Amino acid sequence: MKKTYLMSCTIFILITIGPINSRAENKTFIKEYTYMASDIDSKVSSRAIALEQVKRALLEQLGTYLVSETEVKNFQMTKDQITTLTAGIVSAEVIDEKWDGRTYYLKAKITADPKEVAKSVDALRNDVQKTKELENSKKKAEEAMREVERLKKELELVKGDTRKQDDYANAIKDLSAVDWFDKGLVFQKSNNLENAIDAYTKAIELNPKIAEVYNNRGAAYVELVNNQQAIKDFNKSIELNPQLAAAYYGRGIAYANLGNYQQAINDYNKAIELNPSFAEAYNNRGYVYSGLENHLQAINDFNKATELNPSFAEAYNNRGVAYSDLGNNQQAMKDFNKAIKLNPKNADAYNNRGSVYNDLENHLQAINDFSKAIKLNPKYAVAYGNRGISYHKLRNYQKAINDYDEAIELNPQYADAYYNRGIAYGALGNNNMAIQNLKIAAAYGSEKAKNFLRSMGIDWQ
Repeated sequence: MKKTYLMSCTIFILITIGPINSRAENKTFIKEYTYMASDIDSKVSSRAIALEQVKRALLEQLGTYLVSETEVKNFQMTKDQITTLTAGIVSAEVIDEKWDGRTYYLKAKITADPKEVAKSVDALRNDVQKTKELENSKKKAEEAMREVERLKKELELVKGDTRKQDDYANAIKDLSAVDWFDKGLVFQKSNNLENAIDAYTKAIELNPKIAEVYNNRGAAYVELVNNQQAIKDFNKSIELNPQLAAAYYGRGIAYANLGNYQQAINDYNKAIELNPSFAEAYNNRGYVYSGLENHLQAINDFNKATELNPSFAEAYNNRGVAYSDLGNNQQAMKDFNKAIKLNPKNADAYNNRGSVYNDLENHLQAINDFSKAIKLNPKYAVAYGNRGISYHKLRNYQKAINDYDEAIELNPQYADAYYNRGIAYGALGNNNMAIQNLKIAAAYGSEKAKNFLRSMGIDWQ
């Protein structure tokens, strides 16, 4: 009976809220800004400065509204702190811009549901790691803006200083790099990973020394299952900032995906050392220990993850699987129930609870849970395979075969599904189909199928 562990993969630096709900009470904020170009400004530098100013004004306007109209006013935070956090939740959209050679006019807006933003602020303010990362991102933009202003004043006095002109151009690049970084976050939020990578790459071209950009591009590569490239980016991120816990954490995920469990553990250890409240790192280290069948150590890590974040549904799910693997179905059931309560759309938790019900011979309840998992994820091959086992145990062989068919269609190399389908066909007296399926299962590595065929004197190769 297959159960599913969940590795947490939220590894990019800033957090954004999900897609706007058409029924949400959205509010739109609009700001305009006109930048008067100096003699040393170009269209590019003028736009970069105008964009930074209008984004800042929009975030301040949103922050003021949140303080006056939402529960944010009860969070005991300054407006500046709220503005810092909202920069990681919403993004500005340019709706009009004009350049006449001397002035750059830019108009932008933010559209969001203030209540949802307030919820996101509430989650972020309790996350020390992400709050620090957001503060660092804001600091970089402010430093670039101060450098732009300083160099502009100096160049007014010494217009022919080519070194200062180069410094000014580099400060503008730094400002634009932050903007491309923000665009990458928006793309990553909407799962537009290729565009996110392109945006981060542009940010790197403008300023190759921002560790967080490499970290986020590495995260996008992980999502695209390009783990080797992800590791290169995480390495660079760590080289630039050896104290960036998120980069070790992300590299740990990439190594775990490649089956390099010891290196993954080393990276999770480092992430936890740098950030002892990093619940996701504990969860993922537990995931790796489970893969090494060190279930007791895994449970210790899942305990720590749920202690740090009592709403961490995936950690409860994972601890449930570990308890189940140790034969403690009672505790496993409690954890799967908790995971489902925290996240009723967690298909894996339903599949895993169904597996425990099967172990407890409560096959009807197991079928209900597998059906729920399939409804939530119609392409969940393991849930079809598990539901087939439930029907099989109830001697409803045709329904079992139907589910094995679905599982195999979704995963043509699903050895256990071929094996179980072969046994079901045998129970119906269709020996030809039984042997055919057992041979396929053996070819895909099923030891049970190989042993069964050997016991019958049948060569499966």
